[in-house]
Amino acid sequence: MPNKKINPRQEFLVKKLYQKGLTGIEVAKELKLSLKQIYCSLRRQHVPRKSLAEQNRIIFENKPLSFDFKKKLNVKDRELLIGAVMLYYGEGAKTGVTVDMANSDGYVIKLFLKFLRKICRVDEQRLRFYLYCFSDQNSDILIKHWSNQLSVEIKQFTKPYVRSTLNRGNRSMPYGVLHVRYSDKKLLIKILSLCSEIITSI
Repeated sequence: MPNKKINPRQEFLVKKLYQKGLTGIEVAKELKLSLKQIYCSLRRQHVPRKSLAEQNRIIFENKPLSFDFKKKLNVKDRELLIGAVMLYYGEGAKTGVTVDMANSDGYVIKLFLKFLRKICRVDEQRLRFYLYCFSDQNSDILIKHWSNQLSVEIKQFTKPYVRSTLNRGNRSMPYGVLHVRYSDKKLLIKILSLCSEIITSI
């Protein structure tokens, strides 16, 4: 059956909400109308449709945060922030959608994780850990080691990458290399922004 024609009030709201920044899908959900009705209304009112890139940008901007960045920092908090951000500047991933910090030093990993927990106040259950080790190491034992050291559940570890010892060279990594990962592009953008701020202020 064809969609029932929307009334003048709905027509007015379609244009208003769409021009306010909502996507077609969001307008349809807000007014309890079909997507077809929304776009037909926009055509009648000569409202140009948003590009796919623009709609994706709006969806991204409206997506709720999975973290709660601490705004009021004391001296210790500020020291932690600077230390962790500088570590990320040197060792962290700069592209993609995931915060990804890798190191073989337990103190470095603990410091960065403390920053995520105390300053970024991330969702603990969204933290993921990825182990890189060699074939002459027991990955299960190493994962248990990191799990105990960081107070995280083993189920938060993804499948490890085990490399042949033929390519080991002189590298000594008794506990492998651990990646601390948190998938949230907004947090990655925040951390990279802090990197720039601190670097330019020195």
